[in-house]
Amino acid sequence: MTPQNKNLLEIHIAVLFFGLAGLFGKLILLPPLVIVLGRVIFAAIFLAMLALYLQQNLLLNQKKDYLYLFIMGVILAIHWWTFFQAIRVSTVAVGLLTYSTFPIFVTFLEPYFFKEKIKRADIFLALVTFLGVILVIPRFEIADNITRGALWGIASGFTFALLSILNREYIKKYSSLAIAFYQDSAAAVVLLPFLFLREFTFTLKDILLLVLLGVCFTGIAHTLFIKGLTKVRAQTASIIACLEPVYGIVIAIFLLGEIPGLRVGLGGILILGTGFYATIQAKKS
Repeated sequence: MTPQNKNLLEIHIAVLFFGLAGLFGKLILLPPLVIVLGRVIFAAIFLAMLALYLQQNLLLNQKKDYLYLFIMGVILAIHWWTFFQAIRVSTVAVGLLTYSTFPIFVTFLEPYFFKEKIKRADIFLALVTFLGVILVIPRFEIADNITRGALWGIASGFTFALLSILNREYIKKYSSLAIAFYQDSAAAVVLLPFLFLREFTFTLKDILLLVLLGVCFTGIAHTLFIKGLTKVRAQTASIIACLEPVYGIVIAIFLLGEIPGLRVGLGGILILGTGFYATIQAKKS
């Protein structure tokens, strides 16, 4: 196997792991906030051990960067909480598809943050994405589980888009491992008090699944994705990343028996199609 094919395989495995992470929202019978807390704690521990093994320095150059990364960690915590909340109240397909609206949010947030003009094509893509969301949602009633799940998923997509834009400045200054470590650690600190607000019963199965989610489907997946970029262009990696909801939905069909309906399927095609197109256009500009 050539080095490039090996890196392509690593990226596909990473994206597969990212897609499978959504299933833990159904498999772990704990509140979404507790699931996210377990995820970030075990991910931060793994990343710290990996940095130690690789002898990589995790210290930041400026004190203000600690504050900024802490704030981004808070956004990360909100992103994953809304993501698992979407899956918990609806289905894996609805949660993953509505979360996949994030490229459109990026399209509209970037001009605001970087003083750029919004193009007409961007408005068209947003309308197509909105149509896709309408198809995913059967009826606009807050009491409906699918509707609430879709709204949580859209919130997850918005916070992920915001996080992606804020990360643009820091990815130039620090390694992805360092950024992920501080964001996961900050998310753990923010979420830890919630653990004491209610009483929870942790089974051995829950703990093992949280370790699996944090280490394999967060820490290792993140590391594989970064390593895969050695011989693979970022544009190619971004296109492969569009398969994340596809992987998650297919596995959910076999493991959970959650088969998306025709409306969800059509809406998903529109959402993923516009996200795919927006990714390609962003890389060209």
